[in-house]
Amino acid sequence: MKDIRIGYGFDLHRLKEGRRLILGGVDISFEKGLDGHSDADALLHAITDAMLGALALGDIGKHFPDTDPLYKDVDSRVLLRAANTLITEKGYFVGNIDATIVAERPKMNPHIPEMVKRISEDLSIEPSRISIKATTSEKIGAMGREEGISATASILLFSKY
Repeated sequence: MKDIRIGYGFDLHRLKEGRRLILGGVDISFEKGLDGHSDADALLHAITDAMLGALALGDIGKHFPDTDPLYKDVDSRVLLRAANTLITEKGYFVGNIDATIVAERPKMNPHIPEMVKRISEDLSIEPSRISIKATTSEKIGAMGREEGISATASILLFSKY
């Protein structure tokens, strides 16, 4: 019988002037970007954490620490692909992803098809296995005040054997 694992990931980054806004591997035109050691792609970080967590492999900080200069300004797609290699080596593959971005602005819906395309390419899975949604926090809290952007992700992994 195949083994099935579920993972959950969450990430949050502060918005900061002078940074590019990158979510789901897509460069989005906006007056601020997400602050972090890497490119701070909260969506890909949440997905990566979900992948690692499903197999109890720790989190993104364990594998790609912000104390390592190698990961300074790194493209989070590189980290996502590395996590995919780790789960593949353990005999698993991604069954599906369900993710949500929380941001007041900018509007995410126009960018979601490209996010799905890039994640699909990076994980070698069909786009139909990736759901990305976006919502606001109705101007409540830090997300509502446009101080940051957060993302959550749930993932289902199947064993190959």
